[in-house]
Amino acid sequence: MSQGKTLGIVLARGGSRGLPRKNALDVAGKPMLAWTLEHALASASLDHVVLSTDDDELAAIADRYNVRVIRRTPELASDTAPIDAAARHAVASIVGLHDAVALLYGNVPVRPEDLTERAVRKLRDTGADSVQSVCQVGKMHPYWMQKLEGPDVDRLAPVAENTVYRRQDLPPVYALDGGVIAVTRQSLFNVVEGQPHSFLGADRRAITTQPGEVVDVDTAVDRDHAEVVLQRHRDDERDAGKATA
Repeated sequence: MSQGKTLGIVLARGGSRGLPRKNALDVAGKPMLAWTLEHALASASLDHVVLSTDDDELAAIADRYNVRVIRRTPELASDTAPIDAAARHAVASIVGLHDAVALLYGNVPVRPEDLTERAVRKLRDTGADSVQSVCQVGKMHPYWMQKLEGPDVDRLAPVAENTVYRRQDLPPVYALDGGVIAVTRQSLFNVVEGQPHSFLGADRRAITTQPGEVVDVDTAVDRDHAEVVLQRHRDDERDAGKATA
């Protein structure tokens, strides 16, 4: 893939079922959305950054960072609207050609600083259609998960039949962590009826993160977790500053 321009799209709706107004909630002294905006603006691989939202408060936060706001239509702001539709709407609203797009969720206040850089670099170096960040699953491995069956829906049955007893013997499995999606413009606009992930293309690659490096906030517990991680980062930076003083 040629070294063209990359558009960073921060996606943040005003509504949320699990944690109301989550994108505007305070996390470690800032609105949750602000952490993603700062990450995007600090990513050298992004030539432009915009916010896709339907919400006045979130738009005002973006304004404070001089980030252009793309207002979503009500149809693109519902809890059933696909994120790729909102992304296409944002791309179509921008004058200028970007051959790649980085999608960043506003409810992810914790990411490695270089995460978007790594995703965009892999997208361009490999010529893939898309790159997503993933984290290896630990003890929540599908081999050790159960489903409930029977007349009373209380009978345990394995999701996947296996004989693995020790955690060390579990085959590596990775979960999408929500940190970043980098996708070519061509793939993003490839819409196939009945295939909601067609915009990711045929060649889908991954970059890996370590447990805890990405925190995707959907619940109050997730928010508390993010607070702890961000405060730890601040403490580490403070201690590093004292050590070099």
